[in-house]
Amino acid sequence: MPRPEDVLVDAGDRSCVQLLLELRKRMQGLAPGTRVRIRASDPAAPLDLPAWCHLTGHEYLGETDGDGTPCYVLRVAAAPRPTDDVSPWKPAP
Repeated sequence: MPRPEDVLVDAGDRSCVQLLLELRKRMQGLAPGTRVRIRASDPAAPLDLPAWCHLTGHEYLGETDGDGTPCYVLRVAAAPRPTDDVSPWKPAP
């Protein structure tokens, strides 16, 4: 169940590459501990999101009910590790 302080990112049917680019941008400036709910129908999302969280230091909280669309929840890290500007699945050089 979403909380009022949750941030929602609706990725629709975008690929995970596009999702990670948008997600990184949207999470910049959010307070540590903020929960981010991501609606994403890309079949790679349940693999890519936990891996991206591991890379960046954000906390992957798992999958939740997204009203028919898969929904994933992350928690913003206090000091996330930066990723590459063009390839957000790679550490920043």
